[in-house]
Amino acid sequence: MNSVVLETPTGRWRADLERPCDISLPLAFDAEQPRFFGAAPAHAQPLVSGNFQGDVDAGASCNCSTYTLTAHCNGTHTECVGHITRERVSVRDAAARSLLLARLITVEPAALANGDRVITADVLRAAAGSIAQRTQAAVIRTSPNSIAKFTRNYDASPAAYFAPQAVQWLVDTGIEHLVTDLPSLDRGDDGGKLAAHRAFWGMPAGAISVSQATRAHATITELAFIPDTLADGLYLLNLQVAPFVADAAPSRPVLYPLEPVI
Repeated sequence: MNSVVLETPTGRWRADLERPCDISLPLAFDAEQPRFFGAAPAHAQPLVSGNFQGDVDAGASCNCSTYTLTAHCNGTHTECVGHITRERVSVRDAAARSLLLARLITVEPAALANGDRVITADVLRAAAGSIAQRTQAAVIRTSPNSIAKFTRNYDASPAAYFAPQAVQWLVDTGIEHLVTDLPSLDRGDDGGKLAAHRAFWGMPAGAISVSQATRAHATITELAFIPDTLADGLYLLNLQVAPFVADAAPSRPVLYPLEPVI
């Protein structure tokens, strides 16, 4: 078996590298895809350079396209504290450590009187109760869960979101890298507060300087998809992020199952 052993304060774990599970959404350009925050769909256009047009079907020697997308809205992406700071902090630097011990938990967001669905601290505590191992990363799967998330229009059908207190609970348990299948930790139209994002990066309300962040190293990955074939529990997370010098970039989180080493 192709494997790697992880040493943790509470024991040793073996990750089976022959059983990867890619939990990113496939982004099909100019086809059905997730929609969020009014962003245009991700688009591909064959490159035109002189007499060359990058489309083999049109007679070119090769395919060569220009891809246009909004990382925060079109598919699985990882973002850093630069999302809310005046400084152009790069997610490439924040996501330098790619192999992480992670816990996967499934939650049923609580329904509010106004119709919103919210992940509260109580919801997280109840879902994570049987997973005692302290980890660097958390992967949060929301229920109901289906492949409709591959192409869901979150502007027409708003997503659930995290209460700031829930994010603070994750922070207090040591989580530095958070992966969720939601398009945003915060409500899509929260008036610009981004309170859940701020809680995760340790940023006071209204702050815009990275020097005010107590957790500038932390990352948030949104719009993932975690199939029901993966049981809640411990995994090795390989967080692969495109090397964009930007606050967010398309990413490919991959989970590997773990077993204790006796």
